[in-house]
Amino acid sequence: MNPLGELVLVIDAGTTSTRALVFDRAGALRAMSQRPLQQHYPAPGLVEHDANEIRTAALACARQVVTQAGGADRIGALGITNQRETVVAWDKRTGDPLARAIVWQDRRTAPHCRALREAGHEAAVQAKTGLVIDPYFSATKMAWMLEHDAAVRGAAEAGRLAFGTVESWLLACLTGGTHLTDATNASRTSLLPLEASRWDEGLCDLFGVPRTALGEVCDSMGLVATTLPDLLGGAIPITGLAGDQQAATIGQACLSPGETKATYGTGAFVLANMGKEPPRSGHRLLATVLTQFEGQRTYALEGAVFVAGSLLQWLRDSLGVIDAAPDSERLARSVPDNGGVVIVPALSGLGAPHWKPEARASFTGLSFATGRAHIARAALEAMAMQTRDLAEAFAADGARWTTLRIDGGMSANDWMAQDLADVLAVTVERPHNIETTALGAAMLAAAGAGLHPSLAVAAEAMRGDVERFEPQMTDDVRDLRLAQWREALRTT
Repeated sequence: MNPLGELVLVIDAGTTSTRALVFDRAGALRAMSQRPLQQHYPAPGLVEHDANEIRTAALACARQVVTQAGGADRIGALGITNQRETVVAWDKRTGDPLARAIVWQDRRTAPHCRALREAGHEAAVQAKTGLVIDPYFSATKMAWMLEHDAAVRGAAEAGRLAFGTVESWLLACLTGGTHLTDATNASRTSLLPLEASRWDEGLCDLFGVPRTALGEVCDSMGLVATTLPDLLGGAIPITGLAGDQQAATIGQACLSPGETKATYGTGAFVLANMGKEPPRSGHRLLATVLTQFEGQRTYALEGAVFVAGSLLQWLRDSLGVIDAAPDSERLARSVPDNGGVVIVPALSGLGAPHWKPEARASFTGLSFATGRAHIARAALEAMAMQTRDLAEAFAADGARWTTLRIDGGMSANDWMAQDLADVLAVTVERPHNIETTALGAAMLAAAGAGLHPSLAVAAEAMRGDVERFEPQMTDDVRDLRLAQWREALRTT
């Protein structure tokens, strides 16, 4: 820890933007800088990012907030949180990216995944890693780069290739080449067994990923590395690393088994703390590493929905149904119901518990009476319906929800928060600070640097107050909604 520093710097490298934030030890936000991240769509189903843009934006935002906070001497710890599963390939010698990053939403490896499933590999992969075989995860993205990109393949042949998720890439950028990946992100690659401390040679061979291109797996909390002094005005210890959904779970203080959160951002992700034993799902949910400290892991059960806030973005940018995301709440309140309209937002396929990468979005129940308000309301209702599918799968796996803690940009919508409580028939809690992803990374970094004596103390000190939404919907209305949704899913 810097001797004068009691503030925590967080770099939050998300899917649509890159941010830097500074928190104090009580969780108050002291400074924030944000830059949008350009999305590249070279063909349907393909999504890419420019890794150089991520690096440039992260450094620019970090420098700005460090200056606002009074200089690097005020910063006692740095945490990084990131969009998971996205793969960056770079040259170990030059430190430069070799190709565009392939984003978690990308579906180009669906044929490869189908071939692996048809060859009978999924059961063994899920038993080892907790993950199904799907284009969502990192391993097949790495294999695709090696097969289709000459620069990546040449670097591999020369022994200079580095593969990593975004936190690994930023760690290398901040430290001058340190090649590590934290256990939470490593557990999303399909290459790390849930109970192993290092990459599995058999999995690397199955997916066609050279072990030498992967960084060593490290803790998510504690001293990992130190930034180069000239980057941010002084050397800052990096003491917290976590994928965005694990960070949000920590930010929601889900530190005891059974505590569950849902983040509604570009996608929607539900994680339930499952304690020290790796969970095994019989209903197509994912098992993942929630935290690792001194080699000891806490695990989570996860359900991932690919399209949440990105549905509203698409309705705004491509269809012109809304002018801005907040319009969706006003429009939803302006009509008494959805008018029979149901949206299954499979714009990037269907995630958990269905895992249908080939599925495409559908609008059902349209008529001449359908207006913008019905479509906007149906889009918000789709969030609760997708979450209900996950709730049923969690319950079948023995992890029934009694309360759901929500966060992410979409959770600011009061109508949607109430609809979640109504459709799920549970209490929904929303913290006053919905930026729980960055806050969770700050908690990890603060505890990892000794600014708080433990993660539990950090969470208690930094989480803040919450607002609660109680179920109000009658059973007959809920049953009608569920019937409409299931029929729309069947036709999709």
